[in-house]
Amino acid sequence: MSVAIVSGSSGLVGSEAVSYFASLGMDVAGIDNGMRARFFGPSASTLWMTEKLRREVPGFRHYDADIRDAARIDRIFETYGEAIDLVIHAAAQPSHDWAAREPSTDFTVNANGSSIMLEATRRYAPDAVFIYMSTNKVYGDRPNELPLVELDTRWEISPDHEYARGISESMSIDATMHSLFGASKVAADILVQEYGRYFGMKTACFRGGCLTGPNHSGTQLHGFLAYLMKCAVTGEPYTIFGYKRKQVRDNIHAADLVRAFDAFFRNPHCGEVYNIGGGRKSNCSMLEAIALCEQITGHEFECNYVDESRCGDHIWWISDFTRFQQHYPEWNISYDVPRILNEIYALNLERWSAACGI
Repeated sequence: MSVAIVSGSSGLVGSEAVSYFASLGMDVAGIDNGMRARFFGPSASTLWMTEKLRREVPGFRHYDADIRDAARIDRIFETYGEAIDLVIHAAAQPSHDWAAREPSTDFTVNANGSSIMLEATRRYAPDAVFIYMSTNKVYGDRPNELPLVELDTRWEISPDHEYARGISESMSIDATMHSLFGASKVAADILVQEYGRYFGMKTACFRGGCLTGPNHSGTQLHGFLAYLMKCAVTGEPYTIFGYKRKQVRDNIHAADLVRAFDAFFRNPHCGEVYNIGGGRKSNCSMLEAIALCEQITGHEFECNYVDESRCGDHIWWISDFTRFQQHYPEWNISYDVPRILNEIYALNLERWSAACGI
């Protein structure tokens, strides 16, 4: 028996990982206590995904557990012991806006919860591969110091700049505003690296750009493309904060991300760090994404604009995943933004329309 443990198993990345690794014949134990609904309200609940995984994924067992509960997490790991070959830690408080409301909750979920997951892995399955879903917010607002040029629909960087192909792991994380969310994720990120270097565990931090896909329970404070498309379908107004609506994000489909996890799982290193995202293959500005949503839905988009940007928010982010591809040259992006938005629309239209009585 080969077991994968996935925390945040009902979320975007976690649910994709559950389905993927179960399809490889692994037994998957999912840990998710539905806390997303507390963070963002009932419309962001992932209960629908929990039930879907229970119905459709062979060899899946769901644990309604809080990653901050060390005793409970220990019992789950002890149940499987050395049969655990892979741990994917995707559970998190994922919004830098929400973190300012309850800093202690944010830190205990993101930092303390990660410590508990790492220690349970070290005690019960020290040879397992441990993958942590980190974030580009560990770089704080340092990317905003880049010399950007304003174009008609986006901000962009000079083609002769060292980060023209995207931002690499060489960017410093020091002396910058991270947001409280960014700080809690930095703490976990560094800890994951240290367990790799200090204890020789096979750990990796994947510092993601915008993570997306049809499994995302998108909401105003988290889930850029999914929530944007949901607003386009339902007519709910979308609020854009600052940067003349031209802020740029790269977007990686959860399926592409989980294939990167699999590549690392098959040939792991110790204490690795990778920037991962859509890169130059899959990115868009806010204006460009809205235009695509209008084209796909046939609806005119309703949005509000607030001139003040959010603290620590990026003007421009495109990931350079060259380092990951140097280690795993067989991996590449298969989705671009138009394909992602079309899939989100097709697979959620019925559910969203029913929820708002369309």
